[in-house]
Amino acid sequence: MTTRSDGKWEAWMMTAAGAALEHRVLDRRAPGAGEATVEVAGCGVCHTDLSFLHHGVKTRGALPLVLGHEISGTVREVGAGVPAALVGQAVVVPAVLPCGECDLCRAGRRAICRKQVMPGNDVHGGFASHVIVPARFLCPVPEAALTTHALWELAVVSDAVATPFEAVKRSGLAAGELALFIGVGGIGVYGVQIAAATGAKVVALDVDDRKLEQASAAGAGATLNVRDVPAKDVRKLVRSLAEGLGAPAHLWKIFEMSGTSAGQATAYSLLGFGASLAIVGYTMDKVEVCLSNLMAYDATVRGNWGADPLVYVELLQWIGDGRITVKPYVDRQPLERINAVFDDAHHGRLLKRAVMVP
Repeated sequence: MTTRSDGKWEAWMMTAAGAALEHRVLDRRAPGAGEATVEVAGCGVCHTDLSFLHHGVKTRGALPLVLGHEISGTVREVGAGVPAALVGQAVVVPAVLPCGECDLCRAGRRAICRKQVMPGNDVHGGFASHVIVPARFLCPVPEAALTTHALWELAVVSDAVATPFEAVKRSGLAAGELALFIGVGGIGVYGVQIAAATGAKVVALDVDDRKLEQASAAGAGATLNVRDVPAKDVRKLVRSLAEGLGAPAHLWKIFEMSGTSAGQATAYSLLGFGASLAIVGYTMDKVEVCLSNLMAYDATVRGNWGADPLVYVELLQWIGDGRITVKPYVDRQPLERINAVFDDAHHGRLLKRAVMVP
């Protein structure tokens, strides 16, 4: 999309919880020091956006606010202190942009920087024609990735692909080990691809056969529909599937991607000796668990807030090399359909990740 003839920008803004997003025409502003203006190629619709609009999660920035944190686009203007060579560059905007200087950043925990800027949460996001963001961690897209994917398709790299990539890398998953994914729509299908690309044995769990079919195509060696399956039986069935794949009986790597209390309960119930559990999906619902299982199994549970921007370079190389493909799991939608798409996403009617394109 190009700028309007009057130089103004288009945006769709959240004005109140539960209300339809409102179309606004905004005055263009120049980027400040350390900032860049990105012309949006695409912005993915994430469960977090739905949480802001429908599930009571508060944005850190005041309303009205442009949501959207899965952004790809082209840098059109930069502020003071930003290299001019960045102008014209195709980029992915990390979902979490840290300061790079605080104690957490210096300790390598950039994803939880307390001065972080998250588009669509702290500041205006990507459901617009343009967005202004801190330029420090913008990730240029290598030509190899653009030979296989359109720039708008790579919007979901910001979160839907980068977050499971970070979770898998943190887990230390190795070839031949068992990786279990609970919830394989959205971010989960990318997690399956990433785990399979490491050479792991992958089992996918979901309540939707369509998503399980996608997971099989993405590299899952076995799938299990857990709808109406008693919790005590899920573990037995998973163990049987693991044996069928020739996977080890212990040291399972478990990834909770559904962002539901049922999914989290299932994931925790699968903990065994030496297992690790990554909580990647988000819900405000609570789950009752026996923490002593962590002691008894010498197991590990950790959260995963987004991804360190420094992993994006390697991730885009994987995409350029063909180890991960985004294209089959995204659906292009015109930005003006955003309210209809949000409604479909809210009611679970989407099979692919919707990317809003101005």
